[in-house]
Amino acid sequence: MLMAFAHTWPAAWCAMLGILGLLIGSFLNVVIWRLPKMLAEQWRDEARQTLDLPHPPRQTYNLCWPPSACSTCQQPILRRDLLPVLSWCWLRGESRCCKRSISLRYPLVESACCFLFVVAGLLWPPGLQLAASLVFICILLTLAVIDAQTMLLPDVLTLPLIWLGLLVNFVGCYVPLPSALIGAISGYLALALLSLIFTRLTGKAGLGGGDAKLLAALGAWLGWEVLPQLVTVAAVGGLLGAVIMHRLRRHPLNQPVAFGPWLILSAGYFLFLTP
Repeated sequence: MLMAFAHTWPAAWCAMLGILGLLIGSFLNVVIWRLPKMLAEQWRDEARQTLDLPHPPRQTYNLCWPPSACSTCQQPILRRDLLPVLSWCWLRGESRCCKRSISLRYPLVESACCFLFVVAGLLWPPGLQLAASLVFICILLTLAVIDAQTMLLPDVLTLPLIWLGLLVNFVGCYVPLPSALIGAISGYLALALLSLIFTRLTGKAGLGGGDAKLLAALGAWLGWEVLPQLVTVAAVGGLLGAVIMHRLRRHPLNQPVAFGPWLILSAGYFLFLTP
């Protein structure tokens, strides 16, 4: 039925995917904001347990609770102010309660998710490959923004992404399963060994373990054949980005740069723009 609907009413099908992308993009904003805080609390709890320190009481905090509130004054956000993109535009980028600026990240993530969902709907017909692509897009978009803001690639997202890639390619959704298996193994080993060599030679930490796990996930989804080109494109993009930021904002060239977003942008190129 979906196949027939998409073929008969392509504009309506794209509109449905766009609306779905806006709604899911709104949820991704919640994940992007809350997940690093949840992980930080988890790490504190583990440290307290290791040091045998008491755990202070605190309120429940997860992806579903408490309800959305202003990050400045903690006032609950009205439901009419939670509409993706529209509410931000209606409020002119300011919170209704305290008139503080609302980050541009919120409408950008929602708009990006909307756009990518529509593009995916144009590239793949309704079915397993489209559904898998939408999940892939959501996780990669979340990882890219979290890494850009915090320099973290949470295992809770990267590790399931590896297994999902192997699962969808078990039936050859993108590449044959042997290519996916080799991609996952070689992707992890390549960056892990490169980071180890860099650390031994310079005495400084290089690429983080999250980058290696992310590349393993990309190899599991896209196959080992694209990994050399993917890493090359990401490295060139990251270098150009660092130079541009140095010229525009005077960021030191030796300042650490989040490599995850560049890997993800490169993966998007091979996912969308290559046959």
